Amino acid sequence: MRNPERDEIRDILNKSKRIAVVGLSDDPSRTSYMVSKVMQDAGYEIIPVNPTVKEVLGVKAVPSLKDVEGHIDIVNVFRRSEFLPETAAEFLEADADVFWAQQGLANEKAYNMLKEKGYPVIMDLCIKVAHAVLK
Repeated sequence: MRNPERDEIRDILNKSKRIAVVGLSDDPSRTSYMVSKVMQDAGYEIIPVNPTVKEVLGVKAVPSLKDVEGHIDIVNVFRRSEFLPETAAEFLEADADVFWAQQGLANEKAYNMLKEKGYPVIMDLCIKVAHAVLK
């Protein structure tokens, strides 16, 4: 598994506007909340994807990626690595461009499934850190 080069990641972040965050918690002490808040404050539209919450960061949550209306630029995943293939399969059914698994998350099966279809895949990298370093 290999992430895109820094320039490609920078381009992805610069072109993207909508980020669907799978596993976004409504608990402000959770990493998913903190990272998504920073990205929202940076101007990205955040779409919470979590069947167990109603709203996060002032935005109505949806239970799954298939419930997101419209195009998704980045799917940012905060689910354990063993769930990445399931999330990747859902990603393939959504209108989305980039699959991004947060720092500490990687799964070769999910990576290969998406790369075979030609999608950019980023794993084991914090989107907030990448944004701060590359923007």
